[in-house]
Amino acid sequence: MPRLAANLTMMYNEHAFLDRFAAAAKDGFKGVEFLFPYEFPAADIRARLDEHGLTQALFNAPPGDWAAGERGIASLPGREDEFRASVEKGLEYAAVLGNQKLHVMAGLIAPEQSREQHRAVYLKNLEFAAKAAQSAGIGVVIEPINTRDIPGFFLNRQDDAQSICDEVGAPNLQVQFDLYHCQIVEGDLAVKLKRDMKRPNAGIGHIQVAGVPERHEPDIGEVNYPYLFDLIDSLGYDGWIGCEYRPRAGTSEGLGWAKPYLQNT
Repeated sequence: MPRLAANLTMMYNEHAFLDRFAAAAKDGFKGVEFLFPYEFPAADIRARLDEHGLTQALFNAPPGDWAAGERGIASLPGREDEFRASVEKGLEYAAVLGNQKLHVMAGLIAPEQSREQHRAVYLKNLEFAAKAAQSAGIGVVIEPINTRDIPGFFLNRQDDAQSICDEVGAPNLQVQFDLYHCQIVEGDLAVKLKRDMKRPNAGIGHIQVAGVPERHEPDIGEVNYPYLFDLIDSLGYDGWIGCEYRPRAGTSEGLGWAKPYLQNT
């Protein structure tokens, strides 16, 4: 039975951010994730988690200047010091919030920039991030993202992400498998889940879902999520599955698809 975590960046936007924890718990969620916590003191978020019996599943390290359009800095040449500081900041929050996974976003690459140079920087930065996180008992995840949602994003394919993890060789570095992004870029979701779930190195450290193509509820669109949830269970995955989608209308009103899973977690 999948363990669903509400993504509080995309879901429950009917409420102020700190009030979304109560709304998610009321609907039956036991876990939450979000993009970034840094506008709020970690202690304030932890208080909401404790008050409502929620587990923090995941959040992202600082991504650079998000408001200016940056989408991560892990692969950006010349930003290594800033990346290291972002990892340290993320780990400080994780120590308070209790999550065991930290996502670091790769960043954007322009057509005229060297992919080889970006990849070399990425590998070095991930080596640093994994080593820093390992001492805290935290895993680092990297996520392939489709270039329709984020044009120019450096990392797009599951096999490339797995190869990068293999090259770094850190036991706590894994891939964040977002089924929405993978369906848009590659498809063949079941085969890729079977291929990567049991890899001796790297593997899948976190899963996210959304309907394709509009990124609404998972019961809307071209992907058969009940089949994939059964497959994920059969493969022995016991981590969280983040619901990173934009509700078509009200968040709670659109949770009919999730009720069988929320009632059994």
